Amino acid sequence: MGRILAIDYGRKRTGLAVTDPLRITASPLLTVETAQLVAWLRDYFAREQVDEVVIGHPTQMNGQESESMNYIRPFLGLFRKTFPDKPITMYDERFTSVLAHRAMIAGGMKKKDRQNKAVVDRIAACIILEDYLESKL
Repeated sequence: MGRILAIDYGRKRTGLAVTDPLRITASPLLTVETAQLVAWLRDYFAREQVDEVVIGHPTQMNGQESESMNYIRPFLGLFRKTFPDKPITMYDERFTSVLAHRAMIAGGMKKKDRQNKAVVDRIAACIILEDYLESKL
């Protein structure tokens, strides 16, 4: 059984999280510059068995897609073309950034460290992945 990789896609930075090989736990992985994301994914997929990719689906409170989908859609097309054997699932990402900030506060992270958006992005990816895993139970 391979890992599940979560992507919190952003215009500048993309947060990544991954499960263990047994898909029991989700952990923040790192934040990658979005311009380098496909190259990073190619390298990671060559090293690790990843069976599924989950990408945050930005929606508004009324359930409609947010404007962020305008730059996520091209990435989805590129991903499917570059990695046709990797299934990709869109999963609701509402409030993940807020939850990431709350998790950092609860974990005792210093204010200066909480302002690092790269940290927020990878924790948000982890929250997306944890929610996705719980939805599969």
